[in-house]
Amino acid sequence: MSGYFGTKLQQRLQAEAEASIDFIRTTPGACQTGRTTGCDDPDQFGWELIDKILNRDGIFGFRMIPPGKVDELRSRLAKRGYRFDTWDVFVADQASALVASEAIVGRGLPDGFVDREKPTEPDGEYTAHIQALMAVSGVVPFSGSLLAGTLGPATTVVVGDETGAVAATAHGYLPHNPYSAYHRYAWGGLVAVAQSHRGRGLGAYINARMILNVFRNLHATHIYELVSASNMPSRRMVESCGLRPDPAVVCGAAMPGESARFTH
Repeated sequence: MSGYFGTKLQQRLQAEAEASIDFIRTTPGACQTGRTTGCDDPDQFGWELIDKILNRDGIFGFRMIPPGKVDELRSRLAKRGYRFDTWDVFVADQASALVASEAIVGRGLPDGFVDREKPTEPDGEYTAHIQALMAVSGVVPFSGSLLAGTLGPATTVVVGDETGAVAATAHGYLPHNPYSAYHRYAWGGLVAVAQSHRGRGLGAYINARMILNVFRNLHATHIYELVSASNMPSRRMVESCGLRPDPAVVCGAAMPGESARFTH
């Protein structure tokens, strides 16, 4: 078991992404988007492969695409009956993110909350609790294997409340293979805070802890996070951790034209 979680579609996509681990590591243009199969260079990856995966999965992830390529990308996808949902990309180098994130973590947690250990068992109860918090918070989780880091360098950070329940969580990992210009860039996200604990700074804290880990433990050179244009609380949160909007890149997903957005 790899700790698949969510709807049947989400679990099937998680399984496909895991099955492609070796392919993603060795294929120019490919990258690990976690919830789906994806690429960071469509031209290098090839549209024949993109079409094949779209036919199989009905969804495909795109990371770090130059804005000048987006119209062409949308046009190609529209001809195939797909739209292109996008997120703004916030980026920081190590120096900028560490200064801001160390300050946040240095202030500590509110009374009644504690840092908890990372998950180590892909299909363990603790991992399932982390995934459940993500899901109820509107965040589509990764598989347990990706969260536990058993398939590649990753960090999942957790804060618990006084009852021992998972109160907040976030995840970071290295999506890009050695062929990519973004090989040492970490992706951060999956930030979730229990509804009853919101408004206490746990989102910024857990995001900052994740950022410290991707630089100190995963040896990333940069980190990027994806936020929708309308999500002002998340934009403020990532900016408090030292990240800034990068207009030079766009991330998104190809979806069937009439379907709901896969993740916000």
